[in-house]
Amino acid sequence: MNQPNKGPVDPKVALGWLHTARFLTTAPQLEHLPALDQPEIAFVGRSNAGKSTCINTLTQQHRLAFASKTPGRTQSINLFALGKQSLTDAVLADLPGYGYAAVPKQAKLRWQRVMANYLMTRANLRAVVLLCDPRHGLTELDDILLDVIRPRVEKGLHFLVLLTKADKLNRSEAAQALSIARLQTGGGQVQLFSALKRQGIEEAACTLWDWTHETSTAAEPSAPPADPIPS
Repeated sequence: MNQPNKGPVDPKVALGWLHTARFLTTAPQLEHLPALDQPEIAFVGRSNAGKSTCINTLTQQHRLAFASKTPGRTQSINLFALGKQSLTDAVLADLPGYGYAAVPKQAKLRWQRVMANYLMTRANLRAVVLLCDPRHGLTELDDILLDVIRPRVEKGLHFLVLLTKADKLNRSEAAQALSIARLQTGGGQVQLFSALKRQGIEEAACTLWDWTHETSTAAEPSAPPADPIPS
């Protein structure tokens, strides 16, 4: 059971909690996902945004999230359980990267539909973490994803943009990237992140802890659309 959040969490506690992450299941289609009561945090982003590296860095595990040698080829939703002593109190969902040019168009379209349905209808979804390479900024596909989750964000779904590979920016470029991303997300929560320089790791870990250890049991999900996008 989640404990109420009674104040700022010690980063060591948040990181220790994330380190408990372990593989739960993989699902090539939405109907293969188990129905869960625990709060779920979805990681999404383009295939080259550093999503697997981010998950592995936050959980302090080298190969928890598998990075395919061919970006965009991984086409399943992978779930990882969090919680000490094998007791699951939250779940991380690693969604397939999107937008990679080498993936056949039909596969791209199919996964866009699958992800849209997941983001609109997954009942226990508590938060979404969007990974973005700040050198390229939020792309058209990222904007589409933001439009998909906006109704749920308005109802309480948490949302964070992690600007990965921040070590490749100087101070001025980093400040500009943060400003632009905040404008593009309508003032959403945005932070710099670098696995190489260990930047933003504690901040992100504490945010994920806070989101899954709130007093309320879950952010109220939006009702499933009357006519969901066919998968």
